Amino acid sequence: MKKRALISVSDKTGIVELAREIVSCGYEIISTGGTATTLTEAGIDVIGISDITGFPECLDGRVKTLHPNVHAGVLAMRSNSEHMAQLAELNINTIDMVIVNLYPFKATVLKPGVDMQTCIENIDIGGPTMLRSAAKNYQDVTVLVDPSDYANALAELKNGGVSLETKFYLMYKVYQHTAVYDTMISTYLREKLNIKFPEIVSFAYEKVQDMRYGENPNQGAVFYKECMPIAGSLPEAKQLHGKELSYNNINDTNGALDLLREYSEPTIVAVKHANPCGVASSDTISEAFKKAYASDPVSIFGGIIASNREIDKATAEQISKIFIEIVIAPSFSEQALEILEQKKNIRLLSLASINSPIPTTSFDMKKVLGGLLVQDYDTLVIDDEKCNVVTKAKPTAEQLEDMKFAMKVCKHTKSNAIVIGRDKVTLGVGAGQVNRIWATKQAIEHSLVPTTGAVLASDAFFPFNDCVEEAHKAGITAIIQPGGSIRDKDSIELCDKYGIVMVLSGDRHFKH
Repeated sequence: MKKRALISVSDKTGIVELAREIVSCGYEIISTGGTATTLTEAGIDVIGISDITGFPECLDGRVKTLHPNVHAGVLAMRSNSEHMAQLAELNINTIDMVIVNLYPFKATVLKPGVDMQTCIENIDIGGPTMLRSAAKNYQDVTVLVDPSDYANALAELKNGGVSLETKFYLMYKVYQHTAVYDTMISTYLREKLNIKFPEIVSFAYEKVQDMRYGENPNQGAVFYKECMPIAGSLPEAKQLHGKELSYNNINDTNGALDLLREYSEPTIVAVKHANPCGVASSDTISEAFKKAYASDPVSIFGGIIASNREIDKATAEQISKIFIEIVIAPSFSEQALEILEQKKNIRLLSLASINSPIPTTSFDMKKVLGGLLVQDYDTLVIDDEKCNVVTKAKPTAEQLEDMKFAMKVCKHTKSNAIVIGRDKVTLGVGAGQVNRIWATKQAIEHSLVPTTGAVLASDAFFPFNDCVEEAHKAGITAIIQPGGSIRDKDSIELCDKYGIVMVLSGDRHFKH
């Protein structure tokens, strides 16, 4: 009895060459639909699936391989005499190799304007069933779902047979593949049903790159991206220059992008160790960079620069004078690239969709040992309807703009966070402190220029009025904070004493 290989693939990469080699190893080929046509046109003899099942393909191809003559031939354990006797009695041949990949559900879903019925029609039924059957009987059946595995399996086949070790690995590849496939389907349906937090959830990611190490050299690391691409996300960026991104590069750049999305006018965000160290908005991106750099020229060294406008020649000339790890922007002018590419170690990333908002179907997730925290992204900054001026002094239009600017930065700074700003430029950033007064003092101390007339933003309420006292000493004239402390009155009264404006936003922005 000749050995048989069943081939049914949507992705036909390398399939003709593989089939020829399998035939040369003494196998007969069983095939279906378009795959059978492709192989026949290439001059390869094919046994049609209907010749195996004794039943025509039907229901527009929905039913082809779902038949005992197929699955018994795949699932029969060759070492089990009763199994083999039953095959003989039923006149069923064994199938010793299964080469299948699935209907392109992901590619279908990503097509613009695709309707739900089309997506449902691209949910494969027979393919996963054959794969799972073959994988379960891995000792006797070689199963291939990934074209990248063809060469190795074929080399072993021509050298006496595919090893049990390789078959076991290929079994793993199948269940990994079908799990991801089913996850993409369930995610699509969950979104259609507007189910935000299901009782059981799975997520699908694919590898982007292996890394030299993680946050520290003693930690292994890898970078995965979501199987369904998200506009404006870091995995969608194109690297134009420089060596591979490291774990910390990716984490810091992602933080820079999160903050950059808050701004529509030309803005530069500088980030170091996942915290903003210089942010400025201006009429031009070159002027924004100049102001952001001047706000903290020390911390920006070795940092990340994110821009929501094209990097032009004037901006590139400024960047080239200092050591920057990464610049990410929607694009770079030719002159800017010529300037920046002279710096060997700088990484340049273009992300055309850099200003895209975070989709409502995306989640902010944090892994804890043995569990996963999942929440909506914090897409709110300030709700004007909630804002309440609680002091006798009222803000000017300029102060209101500066408070909104500073709160955007504060929202993306590790808690406890205080940000001081003026004229849409950060002056001082107090990040990650265990009490608010330390964050306030840090922000004031880190300002390189007098903070007279500046505004102060806090990511959460003032537990005491000591932060107001420090703000007064620094010449700060307006404060925005969420409010909600049992001692709000103390802070408000002290602001009234010093003539400081205080606005309660009503929403906090913890970031841990």
